[in-house]
Amino acid sequence: MNKWLYRASLALVIVGLLVSIYMTIFKLSGNDGMCLGSGDCSTVNASRFSEVNGIPVAVFGIIGYTAILIIHLFEKRNSFLEQNGTLLIFGMALTGFLFTLWLIYVELVLLKAICPFCVTSQVAMTLVFIIAVVRLFQNQE
Repeated sequence: MNKWLYRASLALVIVGLLVSIYMTIFKLSGNDGMCLGSGDCSTVNASRFSEVNGIPVAVFGIIGYTAILIIHLFEKRNSFLEQNGTLLIFGMALTGFLFTLWLIYVELVLLKAICPFCVTSQVAMTLVFIIAVVRLFQNQE
């Protein structure tokens, strides 16, 4: 396993998790003071796209990032994850990346608002996905 890629992915997952927690608190508290920059966080956070069936989108981020984090942390401690962890991370990162593409579309095209926290999570998930692809190919060799 390439330790640099593992560590980079782990760091990005932690960043994404922290941002998702922050955005969940922001969504549930409704505290617009937590929005930095242009105020577009409030626009994104108040939109109908900020929830799926009443669940804040950021909660899905917490779940996804936590699942990837757990697999990372136990990848070398569990024989099943040692064998399949890279593929599992790839699958989850692919799902997160596809959802990220939808969220980028929503922000740029439908809402015309850019939330810096959302962008941070989107960049983190995109990089986690890229690293997952590289790790998957390295495991095939």
